[in-house]
Amino acid sequence: MPETVCLAFTGASGMPYGMRLLECLLAAGCRVQLLYSQVAQIVARQEMGFDLPARASEARAGLEERYPGLPGRLEVYGREEWFAPIASGSNPPDAMVICPCSLGTLAAIAQGLASKLIERAADVVIKEGRKLILVPRETPLSVIHLENMLRLARAGTVILPPSPGFYHHPQRVEDLIDFVVARILDQLHVRHALMPRWGDSPAAPDLPSC
Repeated sequence: MPETVCLAFTGASGMPYGMRLLECLLAAGCRVQLLYSQVAQIVARQEMGFDLPARASEARAGLEERYPGLPGRLEVYGREEWFAPIASGSNPPDAMVICPCSLGTLAAIAQGLASKLIERAADVVIKEGRKLILVPRETPLSVIHLENMLRLARAGTVILPPSPGFYHHPQRVEDLIDFVVARILDQLHVRHALMPRWGDSPAAPDLPSC
């Protein structure tokens, strides 16, 4: 299991996936380095009624109030905080997830652009050979989108669209969210009990269910 995960929210729809992932990573005891774009603040308010303040310290306080008592450690960095450890290959995280990932952010990463801290952090993760997981929520996909994804996949990036299955008989929207978050946690090798696995009995009760 990774000790440190950089998690970024960008301006695509799908903020419930990102917030649930944050909760589960903290519940698993991970150190989470959180980044978010300006448009992600709008999406969080629109989709969840949750305010992500522009100041990193205020955002951290609000999130710690939302998820109290979890064993993990949360660090929040501002968009221009270039002295953050994630900005340098000398101190990369064990893995990075961008969830939700806008296709503009995906395109910038695919082209090696790093004018924003989120893009720079992703660039560092790729060049240092760490795992990068992108969760793009958009449909339909153009040839440009697909070619950018292919370029990143060839560089070792995991492209994980939030496409929930239905074989676990979901009863709530939260069940569909957990399906996608479970796939992300599997890629990170973070143990969880969000849902039974195909062909298995229900997960052991000692595993974190967030």
